[in-house]
Amino acid sequence: MSSLNWTNLHPATFILIGIPGLETLHIWISIPFCFVYMLALLGNLSLLFIIKTDPRLHEPMYLFFCMLSAADLIICTTAMPKLLSLFWFKDREINFEACLTQMYLIHSISSMASGFILAMAFDRYVAICKPLRHSTILTYKVIGGIGLAIVLRGAVLFGPHPFLLKWLPFCRTNIISHTYCEYMALIKLACATTKIRRIYSLMVAFLTGGLDFILIICSYVLILYAVFRLPSKAARLKALGTCGSHVCAILVGYTPAFFSFLTHRFGRRVPPHVHIFVANIYLLVPPMLNPMIYGMMTKRIRERFLQILSLSKL
Repeated sequence: MSSLNWTNLHPATFILIGIPGLETLHIWISIPFCFVYMLALLGNLSLLFIIKTDPRLHEPMYLFFCMLSAADLIICTTAMPKLLSLFWFKDREINFEACLTQMYLIHSISSMASGFILAMAFDRYVAICKPLRHSTILTYKVIGGIGLAIVLRGAVLFGPHPFLLKWLPFCRTNIISHTYCEYMALIKLACATTKIRRIYSLMVAFLTGGLDFILIICSYVLILYAVFRLPSKAARLKALGTCGSHVCAILVGYTPAFFSFLTHRFGRRVPPHVHIFVANIYLLVPPMLNPMIYGMMTKRIRERFLQILSLSKL
């Protein structure tokens, strides 16, 4: 009897249903999803290879690019294999512990990606507002310390999430209306008071993505203030040009992230399939677009890529 009660309150597996209302289209939706995932893998691995093999690119901005690329690779790889298995083979089951692990990795690594974008904003601020001190402020030791602090912040703040869910009774259902395990999607299945857990989740979201976004905005206010004080138009355009790729990365990363976060908590009128589709875009599109943005808008990376491409044709 005790075993039966434990199974009822704490299921061994969860069932992922995919995108609600679009189950018949899963096989077709999987085609662009798979294509985007392959591009994300190819682009980020290429970016990491280019920066690692070119000593001229071992500068703060490019090293932060590497950190973001590594985070993007982990994020999309954590979710996509199971998603494609669900869409192609109707493999809906996911082990309880595996579900919690997937949820933790997606949320914690996403917060780290946000932190790396903030670190790039800090690099641009120093490069434009304090150009003569850039190399002395952002030393390799400081860059490593910033990266480690960002990783520890994500790991520690999201560390309680799996335990907060593991201690909940799930007596309503074990069916998750999503393509992957997500904190709020699991919270909604619990048959117990979850107010404290929801408040903690909101606090952590603000202390990571929310605070990062505010600090990024502040840094760009200071950057714009410094840029428009430059004497010549050419100097202003050059300074703004160095921020172009980073601004695109901010828009690509934060727009779907905020939409997904807000609709999960407040968007009751948003159709479920729209919310789930955007949640998948949040995991897939930024990892695909970021290497393209940096490759096309960063001269040194573009030149190095073309150099490697020309050598491979010989």
